[in-house]
Amino acid sequence: MPHDDLYAPQSPYETGLKGLCPRCGQGHLFQSFITIAPKCDVCEMEFDFADAGDGPAVFVILIAGFIVLGAALYVEIKYEPPMWVHMAIFLPMVLVVVLGMLRPLKGLLVALQYRNKAEQGRLEK
Repeated sequence: MPHDDLYAPQSPYETGLKGLCPRCGQGHLFQSFITIAPKCDVCEMEFDFADAGDGPAVFVILIAGFIVLGAALYVEIKYEPPMWVHMAIFLPMVLVVVLGMLRPLKGLLVALQYRNKAEQGRLEK
């Protein structure tokens, strides 16, 4: 990626979790909630390399499932509430946990792609 040597190396964890440009650490990575911007608004780096795919969703499902299911099982065993209490507590909890984790994890995976120069494999000819 051209002009990378003009910028100090950025932590992919810090820039990714905050949704910042992985090259300059100042521009925005996202143009909406989880849509990647076409390019950085500060350093003009194009984000066409960024393809997080289903990776963030898989991590979010696994982590959120563990958290919410663990909490639901604890409440069920400890208090034995009616089903409507589970629905009132854990359906909103699923939304909060999933939506709260999706954007930072997508940003992290894109920043790690940039840092590690990950790209799709190609056959040599």
